[in-house]
Amino acid sequence: MATGPRRSATPKGVEPLTRRKAWKALHRDYRDSVLSPAVSTRIAIEQASTFGWERYVGSYGQIIGMKTFGASAPLKELQNKFGFEPDRLVAAARDLLGRGKS
Repeated sequence: MATGPRRSATPKGVEPLTRRKAWKALHRDYRDSVLSPAVSTRIAIEQASTFGWERYVGSYGQIIGMKTFGASAPLKELQNKFGFEPDRLVAAARDLLGRGKS
């Protein structure tokens, strides 16, 4: 799932989730076809507040995001500090997949 201004660069297999309010307004059958209720393990990566993502990742899912407010530094430093390095994100996704949940 991806949101924000860079969602046009979303990799294949990652579902863009443009706005939560608009998403909620879509027909339930469509939402279920995109985010199947049978899937209990997803990962959400949010370079802002993690608030609200728990309803999308499933009961075994993981949210990687900022849990503090007010950090100020160059982007690369903040990404390193809060765990947004590509290798770390891939490792988290692989760990989640290795748990054997659907």
